[in-house]
Amino acid sequence: MPYTSTADIRIHYQRNGEGCAVLFLGGVGGDLRSQPNVFDSHLAGRFDILSFDQRGTGLTDKPDVTYTMAQYAQDAAAVMDAVDWDSAHVVGVSFGGMVAQELALRSPQRVRSLVLCCSTAGGAGGSSYPIHELSSLSPAERSRKMLAIGDNRYNEAWQAAHPEETERMLKEAAANASPFLQEPGGIAGITRQIEARSHHDTYDRLPSIRVPTLVCGGKYDGQATPEAVKNLHGQIQGAELRFFEGGHRFLSQDPEAYKVIAEFLQHHCSASN
Repeated sequence: MPYTSTADIRIHYQRNGEGCAVLFLGGVGGDLRSQPNVFDSHLAGRFDILSFDQRGTGLTDKPDVTYTMAQYAQDAAAVMDAVDWDSAHVVGVSFGGMVAQELALRSPQRVRSLVLCCSTAGGAGGSSYPIHELSSLSPAERSRKMLAIGDNRYNEAWQAAHPEETERMLKEAAANASPFLQEPGGIAGITRQIEARSHHDTYDRLPSIRVPTLVCGGKYDGQATPEAVKNLHGQIQGAELRFFEGGHRFLSQDPEAYKVIAEFLQHHCSASN
């Protein structure tokens, strides 16, 4: 398993495929051991994909200290350095979209194009749902709440009217939980990641982004709401905006989503060659 080290942590990463360089940044609690992942998606085989377990997650180190969004952007740059990439097309999903924004703002020369999925700018543009506020709930209560937040079609009223389907969906979510959450340091790691997320705010800085950008959202997302996604889009000059059928997980709910992203990347890969 490939690793690279920064001044304070060791980062686990994976790379696979051929073609244009694409850095993929996943969401809160991501773990490359979880299946399916980006290497099983519509992007696989079309691009040279690089992804990694972000600090506090997966097989990457999980120091129980404060994390910052700036550190997450620095980690992304460090992984690019590990494979000798000066720049790449960057796809960020949810929390990964926040990291992608920071990377594009702090190291603009390293980002050729940008795809931001179910992500927000924070600040005046509106933040993603404050999931750190759910820490006081029991695991069962938190799971039900996250189901409703992730896709507002499955709100409390729907869950009450569809108990069997709700239990099935909750069991599926539990079965797909990242392995690291059951391992030493896992809870501390994701807690620190969620704390860093709560301070995300790029809204006033976003107009400085000048690379081709595609902003994507889910029509029923209660975590990165359509309004907040539109506000993010409005801050980036020339950005494209697309909404898909689904909630926060529209990438797995709407088959068109990854196809549109692949087309965007292919177009800008050709343009940058």
